[in-house]
Amino acid sequence: MDNVPADAAPPAHDATTLRAELAAVLTEMARAYAAGDAEGCAALFTQKATIHSPLAPPARGRAEIEALHRDWTREAAAKRFDMLECGGCGDVAWALARFSEGAATGEGVTLAVFEREPGAGWLVRTCSLTGATA
Repeated sequence: MDNVPADAAPPAHDATTLRAELAAVLTEMARAYAAGDAEGCAALFTQKATIHSPLAPPARGRAEIEALHRDWTREAAAKRFDMLECGGCGDVAWALARFSEGAATGEGVTLAVFEREPGAGWLVRTCSLTGATA
């Protein structure tokens, strides 16, 4: 019988499964964005999430994130994420992804940190957007 210390690090995630789970969140974000669904976008973030973007002041909390997405999705545009890398351990994960939103916004890179919440799955805890591609 293994005796695992209480302060031992949680196990790392299976890379293929984690990538698929985080990609599903990003795909849902792109779908909600393209549909102009600001509430749907915000629902993919934790209650205390933050967004840092060169396009707007930081948004803190789901209500500010919804308001920001309401502005961003006013003219619905196709959004796409291409995951470059991801990783995680326990109930925390991260993803580095390239995004594109069409001519108005262009392309950029996002680094998102996710938390797994009971009953909700993976939600974005914080993300940073840049206007430069990786």
